[in-house]
Amino acid sequence: AAAGLCPCRAVFAGRAGALRALRGSVRGFAAGPQTHFGFQTVTEAERREKIYQVFESVAEKYDVMNDSMTLGIHRVWKDILVHKMNPSPGTLLLDVAGGTGDIAFRFINYVRSVRERQLQRKLKHHQNLSWQEIAESYQEDKYKSLGDSQVVVCDINKEMLRVGKQKAEHLGYSEGLSWVLGNAEELPFDDDKFDVYTIAFGIRNVTRIDLALQEAYRVLKPGGRFLCLEFSRVSNPLLSRLYDLYSFQVIPVLGEVIAGDWKSYRYLVESIRRFPPQEEFKAMIEDAGFFKVDYQNLSSGIVAIHSGFKL
Repeated sequence: AAAGLCPCRAVFAGRAGALRALRGSVRGFAAGPQTHFGFQTVTEAERREKIYQVFESVAEKYDVMNDSMTLGIHRVWKDILVHKMNPSPGTLLLDVAGGTGDIAFRFINYVRSVRERQLQRKLKHHQNLSWQEIAESYQEDKYKSLGDSQVVVCDINKEMLRVGKQKAEHLGYSEGLSWVLGNAEELPFDDDKFDVYTIAFGIRNVTRIDLALQEAYRVLKPGGRFLCLEFSRVSNPLLSRLYDLYSFQVIPVLGEVIAGDWKSYRYLVESIRRFPPQEEFKAMIEDAGFFKVDYQNLSSGIVAIHSGFKL
């Protein structure tokens, strides 16, 4: 009735509604494309901030929680990753999202072991060496135990890097090891720089996985290798149901008891369920330009190691 008495009011109301709708769409555009944070729908900017807060919160108890959640099996999975890499002395490794140093320390141990075996073989083939020459060879090996190998740990989270550096100092790792603050989607390194790129339990927390894979390809040398260790899809239906029950009912409780953070570990469980299954992730790696892409399921597909080469 009011609109009938004043037709201009209806016109103004219609224009006001259109303006509100336009403002809403502009706000949505400014906020950026939508994605997911666990089972929540958020903008990409919100996701990056939330994930940063998750790892800032859990950094101090990250290793303890990994042991508790996986009953220590994550150590075996990481050992398998490094053995699959099979680095030789002189290898330059980039470990992305590796703030706590687990892959880096294993890499250093592996290369030192290879160097030790090389030295022993060398000495066996030179039976006529004097005691002094043998001692000098071992002394040289002591100062070049990595044979020019280096590992660069790159992580976006300052708190994770701080914890990793503390561990390195405590465990005595310093030679051939450096720490860099950086984003997997925009790595602060030159093209064609590294022999191997690893990312363990980190790529599912990257907002734009496609960009992270493109960056991995960019920084690898021709012939370089991409290796990713990540939670994946369980193939056995019965085990899958038990795994879901454990993940959603037990892991968040462990997070609350050990780290005082139920929500962060609930997110980590949800993020596993949102991550692409093995074949889909394999296709994404191929789309980034990698060749000879394959994967190895571990523990019935609870985790998988994906591998690819820049040719």
